[in-house]
Amino acid sequence: MSGAAARDEFGAFMPGPAIRIEGAPAAMLSGMTFAAKDLYDVQGQRTGAGNPDYLAGQKPAARHAWAVQALLDAGATLVGRAITVEMAFGMAGDNVHYGMPINPMSPDRVPGGSSCGSAAAVAGRLCDTALGSDTGGSVRIPASYCGLYGLRPTHGRIPLDGVVPLSASFDTVGHFARDATTFETVGRVLLRESGEPPPPKRLMWATDLAAAAEKETAETALRVALRMAAPLGGLSRVRAAPVVTAGDPLEEWAADFRTLMAYEAWKAQGPWISEKKPNFGADVAKRFEIASKVTEADYNAARPRREAVTQHLRLLLADGGVLCFPTAPGPAPLRNDPASHEAVRFRAHVLCAPSGLARLPQVTVPAGKVDGAPVGLSFLGGPGSDATLMRLATTLTV
Repeated sequence: MSGAAARDEFGAFMPGPAIRIEGAPAAMLSGMTFAAKDLYDVQGQRTGAGNPDYLAGQKPAARHAWAVQALLDAGATLVGRAITVEMAFGMAGDNVHYGMPINPMSPDRVPGGSSCGSAAAVAGRLCDTALGSDTGGSVRIPASYCGLYGLRPTHGRIPLDGVVPLSASFDTVGHFARDATTFETVGRVLLRESGEPPPPKRLMWATDLAAAAEKETAETALRVALRMAAPLGGLSRVRAAPVVTAGDPLEEWAADFRTLMAYEAWKAQGPWISEKKPNFGADVAKRFEIASKVTEADYNAARPRREAVTQHLRLLLADGGVLCFPTAPGPAPLRNDPASHEAVRFRAHVLCAPSGLARLPQVTVPAGKVDGAPVGLSFLGGPGSDATLMRLATTLTV
């Protein structure tokens, strides 16, 4: 379980002894290397969830997390444990204890979080693929910021056994890759997919979601979507959210998304936080403080609205429909502008909320660059369309 330390000029890996666990020989992923976010159990090691106090209270894991074991069994070799935002509760990528990894594609910008280390490791060619987790956007946003392919799967498709929880009805296993072929191959292992996926029937541009992104980012993503939709007869324009007489439904979706996720986060980690009073960075401490004040009544009021969103989006995406829109509001914020990080997080929630609320799969692909930094294009599909979306990603030509 040890070996030569992987080079890590991007600060992607957790400090400590080097990790190297060889994958099964002569298997599908043999020759590939991967990293696992510091939420995933690795047999014989303690999982820290990005926080030294949490790490101190853990025993060595008796077995690998399901996803780690699946990649090892498929032949991939584990070469590092990647830094995460504490308890996976953040979107910029900062960790007050271990630092913010460097974004290899834009060193002056944040890598995105909370799967910041996983994204940095792949973008920096420290490994071929990496396990992240996506609760509120923590695979999709860093993938967009770092110019990577990323998957948030249909909720429940990939087992979460051996993964530190945050919000039970939003948590998902996800992964990153630099190229579409690796992305699809690894994804099919994690999803246990063997057959040919059905092709999408139609691609739709979500005009209201696109309006939540910066103009140049939306235009960059749209150009790629138009090219990809051409073989399917073109790209139709639709609204992701229904038309209403008052208010902004996407903002309301994002608000419910935050309420539901925060309540579940406090249910999962609140007892430990209350007892141990861990040393958190200021941003993470503030998020948990806010989460502690979300009431059961707040949660129960948001649940039926979530189901309405679910039904609406499933109807929109029925019969092979795929919704296209920018993954993030723009390129990654600058590292030296922390005041913007929280503002961007709230804007990103508008783009991340639909799939989370409706428990649907979303794939993000590199769409090009804005101001010299990567931006992503997302595909959102119906339940179980994960393999279709990954196959669609292989047709990308930027």
